[in-house]
Amino acid sequence: MKKLIGLVAIVGIAAIAQTAYGQAVPADEAVELMADEGGMHFQLKKLFIDGTPLFMSLVALALVLGLAFCIERITYLTLSEINAKKLMSDIDERVSNGDIEGAKTLCRNTRGPVASICYQGLMHIDEQMDDIERSIYSYGSVQTAKLEKGTSWIKLFIAMAPSLGFLGTVIGMVMAFEQIQIAGDIGPTIVASGMKVALITTIFGIVVALILQLFYSYITSKIEHLTSQMEESVVSLLDTIMKVKSEK
Repeated sequence: MKKLIGLVAIVGIAAIAQTAYGQAVPADEAVELMADEGGMHFQLKKLFIDGTPLFMSLVALALVLGLAFCIERITYLTLSEINAKKLMSDIDERVSNGDIEGAKTLCRNTRGPVASICYQGLMHIDEQMDDIERSIYSYGSVQTAKLEKGTSWIKLFIAMAPSLGFLGTVIGMVMAFEQIQIAGDIGPTIVASGMKVALITTIFGIVVALILQLFYSYITSKIEHLTSQMEESVVSLLDTIMKVKSEK
């Protein structure tokens, strides 16, 4: 992943250098060129200003807010992960020995949606199997919704970032044609400023969307893993409860 990010960064630097200097620049020379003229921080700052602060600030705001939601979801999902197989083994041992309260206490003291679903099932252990199953799956839907909370906002910022970039592109093109109209001539110098705004806002919008998409894909994979754990644990818990009921 680090190599991939590094490669994307180098290609991006080369593209920016080509835009800034008007000719193709090899990737390694682009990195050296950026370093010679003040470093990456200086170049990004310059491009941010050249892309007009209004649109670039909106793109940057989409990145900051999107990353905030991503960090919150990753933290929540990471804390929700447990050793589900060990938990189910301990629950099965306690329930098989008739220690229902001990199994409930174990679930209460364990974090995550798997333990919460198991606790919900144990709360209704004296009821019919159909009622237990219905209660567990209903509560499982609630837990799944909690896992996916906030992901819609991440998708919104993924869609907004390139859209804001393209809006800046349109504005830049309008600026270019307006300058042509005022000057009454189509020269490279006249068109350059508007085209530069158009290209810079588009580049930054796409880069922001790609960054957020990487985080969103990682979050989605963690949600799928936790959902799979929940489903396996439900099956295991129902088997344990059915076995206990059949022995009575």
